[in-house]
Amino acid sequence: MLAKAMALNDEIIRLRRLIHANPELSFQEYRTAALVADTLAEIGGYRVRTQVGKTGVVAELGDSGPIIAIRADMDALPIHEANDVPYASQNDGVMHACGHDAHTAILLGVAHLLRQSYAEERWQGRVRLLFQPAEESFDENNISGATAMLDDNALEGIDAVIALHVSSDSPSGHFMFQDGPSLAAVDSFDAWIYGDGAHGAYPHTGSDPIFMLAPILTAIYAIPSRRINPLYPSVVSLGQVSGGAATNVIPNKVLLRGTMRSMLPEVREQLWHDLENALRMTELMGGHYELDIIKGYPAMINDPEANSWMRQVAGDLIGSEAVVESQFGMGAEDFAYMTQKAKGAMFMLGAAMPEGPIRHHHTPTFDIDERVLTPGAAVLAETARRFVTGKLSL
Repeated sequence: MLAKAMALNDEIIRLRRLIHANPELSFQEYRTAALVADTLAEIGGYRVRTQVGKTGVVAELGDSGPIIAIRADMDALPIHEANDVPYASQNDGVMHACGHDAHTAILLGVAHLLRQSYAEERWQGRVRLLFQPAEESFDENNISGATAMLDDNALEGIDAVIALHVSSDSPSGHFMFQDGPSLAAVDSFDAWIYGDGAHGAYPHTGSDPIFMLAPILTAIYAIPSRRINPLYPSVVSLGQVSGGAATNVIPNKVLLRGTMRSMLPEVREQLWHDLENALRMTELMGGHYELDIIKGYPAMINDPEANSWMRQVAGDLIGSEAVVESQFGMGAEDFAYMTQKAKGAMFMLGAAMPEGPIRHHHTPTFDIDERVLTPGAAVLAETARRFVTGKLSL
């Protein structure tokens, strides 16, 4: 399978660069989806559905038997690209700064490989390719691409689902695995601290929300270190604190915005509860508060058996030295919704550039080592092939 993938190397890189140069935001992936559908039509043999989960594409190959799904996300981020490369973004202010261009190109490579495999072996089973929109954000109804595709029955009847994610800050060519909770549940919050406000010269005439803020910040930042069991990962971070408009006016409100991350459901609920308790301190200081928690993705749980399939395939195709046990971190992924639906796992594919500084995710200089694209496609395709030919246990 690796040799067949290498024969597609130039095509996969071409597709990645074409997608990178034409990035589209969440639920706006019209050109990308059209490219995916057209490429699948050229490959042939797939039953293709478009406009799944608004702008997603689903393609299925094979007949009756077990079904394995492979997912790739397609959306970009609202970032101005700073890279001086021929394939730099042509859509000003939008950039593939997380690797979804690579994921989509890899899955199109998988589509080629599995079509060849099916023509040669006529295996009994089905492979379903999920080209998902909107991993990076929710719509106005708090729906992400994964939930939108679930609502459109894109995962109906599947037995397993797998995926990869490139990692631009990990050694190129490493296939990294973690069993169990691997990426965090993510929730964001908006909180308003209210006081009366006052003239800056006469602070005693009103209640000051900026003054109230000091002990509240201490209490918020103490939640992970003093309220949560240190054996259970959790993060509370503030990304915005704003209030006031003049040097001599004490404002009547201050806005706090932030994020909470956790791996376990009980820890997630405790973060909500303790954040509320921290804000209640305003009431002891003559003020009041409002809190809006926006619940996001659940923790991504990698099924150990599904991971074992891909570990074995990566070892067989690439070599055992490339297979690494890793801790993924407190980032979040809406692939978590899919692993709730069926046995599933995602591995991280190291893709650090061979020279120069690290091109971190979600930054204007993000980029990857394109040499990892074909090995990534080979591992996903071979895992699916072994699944439908009965060489992997269900």
